[in-house]
Amino acid sequence: MKARLSLLKTIMLGSLAFSCTSYADVQQPIIESYAKHAQYLDIKISPEGTYLASTSRSEDGLISLTVLDIKKQEVVSITRGRGKESVSTFNWLNDDRLLLTMAREVGSFEQPLPTGELIAMNADGSDSTILTGWRSESGDKRFSQIVDYLPSDPDAVVVYSVDLTAREPYLDLYKMKVSNGRKSGMGRMPLRRYAGSGAGVITGTNGNVLAMFNSDPNEDNKQTLIVRSSPESDWYTAYEAGAYDPFFQPLVFLADNKTLVGLSTIETDTQALATFNVDTKKHTVLYAHDKVDVSPIVHVQNGQVREVQGASFEYLGIDSVFLEGVQYSEDQKILASLTNTFKGQMVQATSSTNDTNQVIFRVGNANNPTVFYLFDKSARKLVKLAETRPWLKDLTIPKSQLITYKARDGQEISAVLTLPDGKPKNLPFVLLPHGGPHGPYDSLSGMDSDAKVLASHGYAVLQPNFRGSGGYGLPFEKSGFRKWGTTMIDDMTDGTMHLVKQGIVDKDRMCVYGGSYGGYAALQSVIREPDLYQCTIGFVGVYDLDIMLEKGDIPENQAGINYLNQVLPTGGERDLQSPVKNVSKIKVPVFIIQGEEDVRVPKEHAFALRAELEKRNMPYEWMMKSGEGHGFYKPENNVERWDAMIKFLDKHTQ
Repeated sequence: MKARLSLLKTIMLGSLAFSCTSYADVQQPIIESYAKHAQYLDIKISPEGTYLASTSRSEDGLISLTVLDIKKQEVVSITRGRGKESVSTFNWLNDDRLLLTMAREVGSFEQPLPTGELIAMNADGSDSTILTGWRSESGDKRFSQIVDYLPSDPDAVVVYSVDLTAREPYLDLYKMKVSNGRKSGMGRMPLRRYAGSGAGVITGTNGNVLAMFNSDPNEDNKQTLIVRSSPESDWYTAYEAGAYDPFFQPLVFLADNKTLVGLSTIETDTQALATFNVDTKKHTVLYAHDKVDVSPIVHVQNGQVREVQGASFEYLGIDSVFLEGVQYSEDQKILASLTNTFKGQMVQATSSTNDTNQVIFRVGNANNPTVFYLFDKSARKLVKLAETRPWLKDLTIPKSQLITYKARDGQEISAVLTLPDGKPKNLPFVLLPHGGPHGPYDSLSGMDSDAKVLASHGYAVLQPNFRGSGGYGLPFEKSGFRKWGTTMIDDMTDGTMHLVKQGIVDKDRMCVYGGSYGGYAALQSVIREPDLYQCTIGFVGVYDLDIMLEKGDIPENQAGINYLNQVLPTGGERDLQSPVKNVSKIKVPVFIIQGEEDVRVPKEHAFALRAELEKRNMPYEWMMKSGEGHGFYKPENNVERWDAMIKFLDKHTQ
């Protein structure tokens, strides 16, 4: 196997590496290294193990698909889009044919956007057919999405098609031939897919839809799960719940077509791994952690989930538990061995042969850039295929770790702490709150380039999972509702003071920086604690809560309006927690960074904050980039942003 993969490694491991000597010499290479997008995005093996397919990024930033014949050590095809079009996602339909989705730069946006088209092609690049979308031969311009790949019928897939111009569209299901895009109707689903709301269907092993869920904005985003025992059976409601009330979120059916695996808060505060039997209506918790939410570890064979083998979670580190009495114990032992080999890293299978003899894994965490491996079960060999960001291997990557601290009322708060290399004492400091705020949370599962860039330039960086964050159970997330600028900010402040008391950071050299809600928190922190920090940086931040209720893509539909009404402060509290209404309390320099095409937090927020600062002759710096949206996409724009940020931070903390 190692010999067969030599060509692949030659193709996939070539890269640019930077040499580092001293801080003054490496500042620009460090920034450029973290700004550069990952070279390899995904690698998947074909069902019979004949080919490997990978998506990789070229020097011009466009993503192509490369297919390699493993035995012949030959590249059999390289597929690129037209013009500025990139391959977005891909999957093997059978051992000779793939299904692709595409993305392209649209209008003034720098980041490629999905086209909504499904394209099938042979491994050698021949017989390429646009199955759905505006260029399809069928003329069906509706947005289509894959529901099931039908391992038992490799010449067809199940898709749903929806008219995205309709505000309350139904989901129409079809069985589609992957050779020509012809569809045969499988029926209309009873629940609608409302604008701004989640909806999905879950199929059994033969492609029949046996479960569906949605969120209804006409009923204050009420969640509903309906199920049935067979296509001939009547639907019944398994669970209904408010938007942030206990619910069973379905993921997949086991091979018996009766056991629905999901993530549940029906019996636990945190998100548990559970099953629901559609015949007996029995809900069973398989594993729950009392501090954090968990995710399932499943065994897949012949393209179907055969059993649940364990759960992964993150509390003081990335960890896993494996269930006893499983049927496919040998495969479970292999996975357990790999998680032990790569302890503290995320180990995820991207694909496998039908017999699971060969499996592609992606491995990485906050301190280790993702690497793709191929495991050959019969040979008991693990072979490295490609490093996603090989140019980072010659840099000293600052280490991130999970810590906990007590908030002022005794609540335990988890946070990611990233420190520069060397003795962690009396360091300049950046508080870096995450966006969202409800749902997202900071984790060791992936590398945060902001934190690494700042720590590489000498700063201690704290990313607190304040109340309102996801990942720590429903009550914890709901405890942040309407407290965006009060309790949630206090949790961040308490994290800062925890590091001060430990002597890790210098209390006279501290700033705050964040994006989206984190940008809001960066401004609200220096308003609520005017004497604590020396500067603040808001990146695509929310600064006016009234504007948030009126502009941007969230209030464009009823689902978004319901969400904002549930989580934002009301009445007089809204003014007290809105940064633009409290600019007079700011005592430190402000840096405002904004994407001109941002539709989530439109530029009116940045203009409103700037106007209030100018009205009072208060110091600020300004950066707005055309073509960028909610966060910067182009590497050169992030290089410019980080360069300006570091100079701003150094000026006020050195």
